[in-house]
Amino acid sequence: MGMLCAVSFNRYGRLYYLDPGDHRPQVGDRVLVPTDDGTEVAECVWAPQWVSEDTDGFPKLAGLATERDLRRDEAQRKRKAEAKVAAKRLIREHDLPMKVVAVDHVQESGAGTNGARTTIYFTAPHRVDFRSLVRDLGATLRCRVELRQLSARDSARVQGGIGSCGRDLCCATFLTDFEPVTIRMAKDQDLPLNPLRISGACGRLMCCLKYEHPLYQKFQASAPTVGSRVSTPEGDGRVVAHSVPRDSVVVRMDADGSRCMCSRASVCGPRKAHDEAYGG
Repeated sequence: MGMLCAVSFNRYGRLYYLDPGDHRPQVGDRVLVPTDDGTEVAECVWAPQWVSEDTDGFPKLAGLATERDLRRDEAQRKRKAEAKVAAKRLIREHDLPMKVVAVDHVQESGAGTNGARTTIYFTAPHRVDFRSLVRDLGATLRCRVELRQLSARDSARVQGGIGSCGRDLCCATFLTDFEPVTIRMAKDQDLPLNPLRISGACGRLMCCLKYEHPLYQKFQASAPTVGSRVSTPEGDGRVVAHSVPRDSVVVRMDADGSRCMCSRASVCGPRKAHDEAYGG
């Protein structure tokens, strides 16, 4: 048992959980987060709270941001904006089929301009020869420049957005790894095989098809199939639909033809007795 707080580097961005240690930041406070390139400024979006999980594996908060840290962070953001504008301009001049997705700028502590590194993330329909672009960007930005091509899924994660469900994209919030998603998963969930209905913002199959699939498999293993006859607390009838999120089945009643939503547990047991009594 320990304490955790959550921070974000961008407004509505991905949450990162840290052990606050001896610090007690409030929501909205700017804090210092340890990264591979040194400490960076982030905003506390979830004040430290006691949690039941073991917090030994979480990184520790480096402290509250000072005025000097905030000035450094503002300078970093300004450099990122300048690099993004320059990259877009030079891409047009080189006539390359590239789209800038994000820019990261790192200034090594204690180093001058030569110690700075700018990483530009982009998407492209195919591999691009950007060697001349890198040279021009280095001369324009006066620092070391790296270009990294992102896949469609990684691009959606970096940019963020709203999914068809009306919530923030899963990849930009809580998903840490991309696992293979197949069309079979959509079939098992009785979804229309319309690409516009089962594709995410990245244009690929929605990630939720993968992590929700075990729930559908577990439900279908014990729930009566559509078309089968069942006995429910409301009477006998025939299953006409499933509602997996509600763990229920929709039954058309024999008595009056009305539809009744019953929990899976209330029909599975009686159905077996009913089938044995009437020969299936």
